[in-house]
Amino acid sequence: MTEHDTQRLRGLWERYAPRYDREIGWCERVQFGDGRAWVCDKAEGEVLEVAIGTGRNLPYYPDGIRLTGIDFSPAMLGIARRCAADLGRSVDLREGDAQQLPFPDASFDTVVCTLSLCGIADERTAIAEMYRVLRPGGTLLLLDHIGSQHALIRFGQRLLEKITVRTIGDYQTRRPLPIVQSFGFVVQEQQRLKAGTVERLWASKPANESE
Repeated sequence: MTEHDTQRLRGLWERYAPRYDREIGWCERVQFGDGRAWVCDKAEGEVLEVAIGTGRNLPYYPDGIRLTGIDFSPAMLGIARRCAADLGRSVDLREGDAQQLPFPDASFDTVVCTLSLCGIADERTAIAEMYRVLRPGGTLLLLDHIGSQHALIRFGQRLLEKITVRTIGDYQTRRPLPIVQSFGFVVQEQQRLKAGTVERLWASKPANESE
């Protein structure tokens, strides 16, 4: 993706931000259910949420964590700040690119990314960055829609993808799991739901990276 493409995509999300929560609510309840709670309940210690958006995960994090969130859309971050204030939750919100995380190696105990790898231009680079900033033994928690294993559903997803990639950079048929495994993460729990179109993933970075 070129810088021009990145700026175009950021502009689309800047305009979409004010109506994002309203428009995603019903679809999210139907397709993803308690997925955000499933992910956030497992977060511990120093937590980084990649592509935090409007802060829809904030109500689900346990007390006692220290949360940092990044997003490339200032408008989305503005809504997340208001959400955090309403909840009385302390969170360090920063503008940043998931493909080039602005943190040193081994900075976090947990990395969370929900409903966002589908919209990051290079998901492999983003996952590599998540691995880099995690401490040995750290936890990766993902929730996303993925390509179904059912041929007819996947065909429909591919048709929809022709529209969503062009309009908001959203891929319907990706699957992060093989990429996560290729970087050496150890899968602790994986759930594939909704006719194979949704995946929840809990993985860990080896405590000894030579493992």
